Amino acid sequence: MKLNRATAAAASALLLGGLAALPAGTATAAGTATAAAAAACSINLGSITAGGDMANASVTATSPATVKRSTGPHMFSPGLAKLASTWTDSLGVGADYTVYGNVIVSGTLYGGSYGVDSTGKPFTSLKSRGVGYIGYKAIETSYYWGKTSRSADYRLRGDGVLYRYTSGGRIVTRWPGYSSVKTMALISETATYDTFLATTNGGALYTIHIPVTGAPVVKKVRTSTWQSFEYLVAEKCGTQSTLLAGIDKDTGSAYLYAVGHANGASTVIKGLGKVPGDFKDPIYFLNTAEGNAPLFGE
Repeated sequence: MKLNRATAAAASALLLGGLAALPAGTATAAGTATAAAAAACSINLGSITAGGDMANASVTATSPATVKRSTGPHMFSPGLAKLASTWTDSLGVGADYTVYGNVIVSGTLYGGSYGVDSTGKPFTSLKSRGVGYIGYKAIETSYYWGKTSRSADYRLRGDGVLYRYTSGGRIVTRWPGYSSVKTMALISETATYDTFLATTNGGALYTIHIPVTGAPVVKKVRTSTWQSFEYLVAEKCGTQSTLLAGIDKDTGSAYLYAVGHANGASTVIKGLGKVPGDFKDPIYFLNTAEGNAPLFGE
């Protein structure tokens, strides 16, 4: 089975700056179009339960939103998994499939996978990728494919240092200054840059645009009201927009947003309401499928 994503795989001071922001509920023609597009979109909210099981909530942005839940294998001892990247589903021949991603377990970074092999036998696997990952805030892998392809691993350390690993981890770039970031979600994977949507401890919402060469560019999208979310999960919606889920673990609530193509404070964001059910798992991340078009939210 060929795992394409797996094998392919300064400006920060602006986080304290201030651009004028539109209120989250601003009504515009573009906002109406964004919300209408989102109504046809869905997002898979992957999670790891308190007991160490893999789980998924498939959310469709109808009005009201609908949810279909499913559970996967038991992979971790209770409470030991701390953080996860996007997990990707790769189909093989017949019933053969693999779901894979990265996870931090008790300070060690693992490449994890589970599924069914070519003989029909279920399996799980964890392979260490390094130690020293206590207190990290986010890990993610971007993968762009088109006429060319490229991948990068991102890791946000607890003290605010953002790392990017490319060329199979041989090239490491680091940018300090992101200590105010609370959580972040990948919204763009292109030939020349990646973009994250990030919240701060104070409740602001930013984009972090990271070019293949050069320093990140940070733009403020909103000034406040985003501080309650422990996790952001983003999926492509239409050709240039994003379906965003904000998860508040304290209340066990998830909220959907239709986000237009990101453009600083001019970015259109339309609230789509609360997602039915409880969202109290310790860890959330995007579940996606191998072969889906790269994210293009900015």
